[in-house]
Amino acid sequence: MYAVIATGGKQYRVEKGQLLRVEKLDGEPGSTVTFDQVLLVGSGEGVKVGAPLLSGATVTGTIERHGKGAKVSIVKFRRRKHYLRMKNHRQPYTEIKVTEIV
Repeated sequence: MYAVIATGGKQYRVEKGQLLRVEKLDGEPGSTVTFDQVLLVGSGEGVKVGAPLLSGATVTGTIERHGKGAKVSIVKFRRRKHYLRMKNHRQPYTEIKVTEIV
């Protein structure tokens, strides 16, 4: 069984037992999080599609850990103008283990 959920402005295809990295969510590691914005639920040949969301469908998971992604360098440069700006960014994320699809 699988589902498509929306969180953090993105959509993810999830299955039971899957580890998933999403945009940072509030909560401590070990706590339970519920996603109620379910767009699609499928199992074998049967697929239920919402318009746009399925009513009554939820995906439950536990927060495994929080972290930061890889460093991304941002460079703004104009040649011959003495202009150089350098910045770095690390996007925070939350790792979730999907426990139940209802």
